[in-house]
Amino acid sequence: MKSLNLLFFTLFLSVTHSYAQNVEKIITKDGIHYITTNIDYPITGTYLFEGLTEPLVQLAPDGTGIFQLHDLSKTTIVWGMECFEDGTPKYQKGFNYAVYSLWYKSKEANSEIDAKEDWRNSHFSIHFQKKKMFILGERSKDYVE
Repeated sequence: MKSLNLLFFTLFLSVTHSYAQNVEKIITKDGIHYITTNIDYPITGTYLFEGLTEPLVQLAPDGTGIFQLHDLSKTTIVWGMECFEDGTPKYQKGFNYAVYSLWYKSKEANSEIDAKEDWRNSHFSIHFQKKKMFILGERSKDYVE
């Protein structure tokens, strides 16, 4: 019986660990927030201006990326989607869309985005019927579920 209990406990720990969210605590100008790079949608990739051209935003699975300004200068960033402390994403759901907060900061000390230590948030939305994701309402990518 003890070995059976030990087996279930070990199985429970391995399943819990494999499904655990990677959550980072960040401190912003308006307080403490939590971010993750996983919200159960394929959010990583390249987001193009009006879906066609630069300036772009690139989000890598490891929480790094590139944020390109309208003057076409590129800044290396770290990023995450706002979530609760347990890793559950925070979002507002509409009829055919969901809105999230994308938090990012520059990895470069003297970037045009902001000082290295300042986190900024921007509007991130998923439009389910169109199968599109938007950053700032102007940079988009298609996705497949």
